[in-house]
Amino acid sequence: MLTAKEIRESYKDFFRSKGHQIVPSAPMVIKDDPTLMFTNAGMNQFKDIILGNVAAKHRRVADSQKCLRVSGKHNDLEEVGMDTYHHTMFEMLGNWSFGDYFKQEAIDWAWEYLVDVLKLNPDVLYATVFEGSPAEGLSRDDEAASIWAKHLPESHIINGNKHDNFWEMGDTGPCGPCSEIHIDLRSPEERAAVPGRDLVNHDHPQVIEIWNLVFMQYNRKVDGSLEPLPAKVIDTGMGFERLCMALQGKKSNYDTDVFTPLINKIGELAGKKYGEDAKVDVAMRVIADHVRTIAFSIADSQLPGNAKAGYVIRRILRRAVRYAYTFLDQKQAFMYRLVDTLIDSMGEAYPELPKQRDLIMKVIKEEEDAFLRTLENGIRLLDSAIASAKKEDKNEISGKEAFILYDTYGFPLDLTELILKENGMTLDQAEFDSEMAAQKARARNAAAVETGDWVVVRDGEQEFVGYDMTKTPTRILRYRKVKQKNNEFYQIVLSVTPFYAEMGGQVGDRGRLVNGDDIVEIYDTKRENGMGVHLTKKLPADIEAVFEAEIDEEARKAISSNHTATHLLHEALREVLGTHVEQRGSFVSPDVLRFDFSHFQKLTPEEIRRVEHLANSRVRAAIPRDEKRCVPIDKAREMGAMALFGEKYGDEVRVIRYGSSVELCGGTHVDNTGNIGMIKIISESSIAAGIRRIEAVTGGRVEDMLDKMQDTLREIGSMFNNVPDLVQALRKSIDENAELKHQAEEYFKERVNVLTNELLAKAREVNGIKVVELTGLRLPEVVKNVAFGVRAKSPEHTVFIGATMDPAEKPLLTLMITEDLVADGMNASTTVREAAKLIQGGGGGQPGFAQAGGKNKDGISAAYEKMHSILGL
Repeated sequence: MLTAKEIRESYKDFFRSKGHQIVPSAPMVIKDDPTLMFTNAGMNQFKDIILGNVAAKHRRVADSQKCLRVSGKHNDLEEVGMDTYHHTMFEMLGNWSFGDYFKQEAIDWAWEYLVDVLKLNPDVLYATVFEGSPAEGLSRDDEAASIWAKHLPESHIINGNKHDNFWEMGDTGPCGPCSEIHIDLRSPEERAAVPGRDLVNHDHPQVIEIWNLVFMQYNRKVDGSLEPLPAKVIDTGMGFERLCMALQGKKSNYDTDVFTPLINKIGELAGKKYGEDAKVDVAMRVIADHVRTIAFSIADSQLPGNAKAGYVIRRILRRAVRYAYTFLDQKQAFMYRLVDTLIDSMGEAYPELPKQRDLIMKVIKEEEDAFLRTLENGIRLLDSAIASAKKEDKNEISGKEAFILYDTYGFPLDLTELILKENGMTLDQAEFDSEMAAQKARARNAAAVETGDWVVVRDGEQEFVGYDMTKTPTRILRYRKVKQKNNEFYQIVLSVTPFYAEMGGQVGDRGRLVNGDDIVEIYDTKRENGMGVHLTKKLPADIEAVFEAEIDEEARKAISSNHTATHLLHEALREVLGTHVEQRGSFVSPDVLRFDFSHFQKLTPEEIRRVEHLANSRVRAAIPRDEKRCVPIDKAREMGAMALFGEKYGDEVRVIRYGSSVELCGGTHVDNTGNIGMIKIISESSIAAGIRRIEAVTGGRVEDMLDKMQDTLREIGSMFNNVPDLVQALRKSIDENAELKHQAEEYFKERVNVLTNELLAKAREVNGIKVVELTGLRLPEVVKNVAFGVRAKSPEHTVFIGATMDPAEKPLLTLMITEDLVADGMNASTTVREAAKLIQGGGGGQPGFAQAGGKNKDGISAAYEKMHSILGL
């Protein structure tokens, strides 16, 4: 029986023998593509080639691509673990042809690999072909059907509808018919009873699709019409986990050796055995699946967070923690201990896993620890909501309460439902759904973007000259209008551009297009499909004119200084802290730079100073830039160039060297380090487990900062009559202030004690209860301390009632009830809330002590009387 490792390699070997270039998997977390957060299909890394934006270096390509489907239309997260075949992260085996071979070879080779190489039984294989769409003028894919007829009987070739057998990249772009290969894994008896063809595409867990052959031959325009592609594309994707299930004779993906090492380790750590309890089995499947996703995401630079891709990863991690907590009784961090097992299984095929082992384990553990505390807090809040509902004889909590738990505290809805069920309760699902729908609508409205068709002015490809020029003659290739909420702007693609498009943490250039008196401001430059797209508020008067494209040179200089400074800081950090330091992200603008790096503890002031001094010594050395373009990636690595964490590099790269600092980088940089002027670190902090961030400024911004510091010191000095030793004067002032504060506190305590004794002496007794009352103008802290003082000196049969005004004339109600009276049924919280209505306020607290503020000072007397009335005093 072939192992998962052997199956993966056999696929690559087969297509290598067919003349395909085997390329590494792209990162699972996508950068510089606004349309996607994650790689959700094998074709993502070839998107620019398919769209015709870049030329294909290899016309035949194959790989094993790590993918993630947990958002948008591919969101199956809640199904993962519940069945045998849904996953978040999965591997896709794929082969591509860019204008080379087409349907004949794609189908023949798929058959050869499955039947001749892997020895799958041809009798259990089925192929689907596109049945056509008369509404769009598309006929049946008879070409694919005739090719399949060489390999399969007619009964095993099945027509499929547009949903199943017509692939589209999106609402617009390349598309075409596809042909799926399905396999029937049922027993001979089951196959004899019901033919497999009757179960294809009917969600049967044992009659499944394993390979999809996509024949891209059309381009869909915004108006929905189709036009033939000039160069046809083959794009195939085979589910690796499903293929392993078929070859290893299993009924579940989770029973293959893709997952069994993880499931066995989970069982060992939790003291559970897979296959004995359905709920435990689900939990084990969830954790085995999710730990793969989380580990690979961290290895690809995406840390759990509160926004976008980071939020998705955090949600997946928390779902796994919840299953471990509830069904495996794991009350402490657990999943991080699975990382070594995952590396044993997949580290050879994906070397980023062993390379990032320590970071992956630390991040997972810290996230687990944090969410376990959240679980405890959430359970406590939910218990309180349940108790309140039961007190009011309700068997349901509001959907709004459940949504707040879910949205604000990160408490999973399914865990809320489980705990409610255990207490014989439910939640108002309709109200929860309404809250969720409202939130999604807000998010959609905030992000809604309407784009028109590109208006093509002339054919041609864009040339970037921004490394060498700050202005250049150019013409407009195409443009389109974009609407986002109430904002309307234009995107323009130029034939030649000096504008750097936002990428790799560096912001896009700004500047202008000039044609005589016609000046169009470009306020940003974004990267889309490998091209610079220039954003403007208006179009030029003459679209077809020749323009002078000019960048804002001062902004570019500041950006370049900050970008080069990140390289110098990177090298200095490695020298001071150790070679474990690696870049984890950056942001470079004209005003500031941020640099994120791997390190497991806070930098000391001495370390920060040493980093600054090292970096600035290289600034003062005025080291010239040594730039190499179109360097083969292997040659660049031989030069010692540092590849950045989570980036996908092409076969040829740009290398930037300043002395001993050598990095792969596509950004803009200064001619020599002396142009930077000076680097000053302004902050250092933690942004995630094992990840630190420094912020810094350079050049003129350092001068501005030093000027402000000097002005501040001068102003402080003048407050102390410009004494020669300002530090000593400040220390003396602080010590004197502390002594005065201590004296004031002692005086305050004494006055509160005197007032407490006076009130107790004047207390009246009603039905055996001592009633202590306080009214008039009082400081709120005095009222509270007096109430506690009364309780301390008269701990039984006593009620303190306060109806006071603070110096701003805001009314305050205060009520203290001793524990024995609370046990008899008195409640300070409910009493205060009711009385607060008369001062147009609200508040609450505990049964023994509560306060409420309000807006209506004229109602204070009525509120005072209301508290007496409710308590019967």
